[in-house]
Amino acid sequence: MMGWYGNGGWGAGMAFMGLFWVVLITLAVWAVLRFTRRPDEQEGRGRSESARQILDRRFAAGQIDAEQYAEARRVLDGRSLDDAPR
Repeated sequence: MMGWYGNGGWGAGMAFMGLFWVVLITLAVWAVLRFTRRPDEQEGRGRSESARQILDRRFAAGQIDAEQYAEARRVLDGRSLDDAPR
């Protein structure tokens, strides 16, 4: 009598069945990781804001005033207070 996968052989059929399960499990793991991440993790992809971007965002939000912003910019740019325009 012929085998399940034809010609009495199980080798190729078992290989394809194993490949099917590997692909299915891989897709399941990928889907779980993809859809359970927080939105901020997905956007940034591991990148964080630079100090300048944080400073600009805080100034735009009104968390710091113009004087604090200018002083922080000088520090970030590596200039001392002696280099500040008067």
